[in-house]
Amino acid sequence: MKILIAIDSFKGCLTSFEAGTAVKEGILRAISDAEIVMKPVSDGGEGMTDAFMDIFDCKPVCVTVSDPLMRKINAVYGYNAGKRLAVMEMAAAAGLPLLEESERNPLKTTTFGVGEMIKDAINRGAREFYIGIGGSATNDGGIGMLQALGFKILDSSGEAVSLCGEGLKNIAYIDVSNTMPGLKDCHFNIACDVKNPLCGESGCSAVFGPQKGLMEPDIKLMDEWLAAYADVAGQIFPESDKEYPGSGAAGGLGFAFMTFLAGKLFPGFDLVMDAEGLEDEIKSADFVVTGEGCLDAQSLMGKVVGGVANVAGKYDKPVIAFAGMIKNEDLLVGHGIAEMYSVTPESMTLAEAMKPETAKMNLAMKAEQVFKKK
Repeated sequence: MKILIAIDSFKGCLTSFEAGTAVKEGILRAISDAEIVMKPVSDGGEGMTDAFMDIFDCKPVCVTVSDPLMRKINAVYGYNAGKRLAVMEMAAAAGLPLLEESERNPLKTTTFGVGEMIKDAINRGAREFYIGIGGSATNDGGIGMLQALGFKILDSSGEAVSLCGEGLKNIAYIDVSNTMPGLKDCHFNIACDVKNPLCGESGCSAVFGPQKGLMEPDIKLMDEWLAAYADVAGQIFPESDKEYPGSGAAGGLGFAFMTFLAGKLFPGFDLVMDAEGLEDEIKSADFVVTGEGCLDAQSLMGKVVGGVANVAGKYDKPVIAFAGMIKNEDLLVGHGIAEMYSVTPESMTLAEAMKPETAKMNLAMKAEQVFKKK
């Protein structure tokens, strides 16, 4: 019996690899001779670096960069010197979890640290990049990142604008003539699972700004600043498109990658699936195991569970999903998931269930129970 494990991270608790290892342990206790293939997966958010480090045999690199408020922190990305390839998550330098709730304010946050990570990788020799841009604390249109890479973003008097979101209001000209050496030779593959444009009612300021701390009076202002920024960028790159689906991802970082760095946006799960040949593994499996921390209707919308179920459905492969908790189970029925299980005992508190060792134990126990019946 061949069983493929392609399970997402249990956010804030277990990585994709850790969750998969726990499931594998449980299955082997039930079926000792099972052939198990484990593929760490991600939808482009938390866990993407781990997944791609495994796929591309990267080594971890720890680098000191600026956090969203320009404080120095350590960020980790993956690098394969032989392939000249780097994998990273923007959230490692500019993610929302890096800030206390009282510190969240997109007027004051920056993607500068993301640019510092990319710069470090380029200086090491990287020319191929895979970058997940989920989980941002920023709404600066990527101007912080661009300035770290040598782009000069200037106001009407020729002075550099602020590195953070409020710097958008003063942009008059962007000088692209003195970017860092090697940048023009780089290829950027961007994992992006939102389809929002840069501006407007569905743009990044209106939709994602509030959860990052943007106050109501400032939403319209930032939206106007981003539109003006896009117009300035359009003078240099006429093909730039602020309406392109995903240009509003990560507070406009998607727009910056596409416009200034010729980056290509891909659904995160598709990027992972193609890179590690996941479809071929699904095709040859008897059972496919997937899951995530919380299984709900959103799990079917571009996330790992929905992506795995869709591919498995092409080959009529049974999918078993494990989750820390399941919400609105009736909405999940009929979408390619044959069986779904919450691994958390009803009597267990959320705080206890979120402890990594407890979560591993719960996953292994549930997997053992389920596969003893197979």
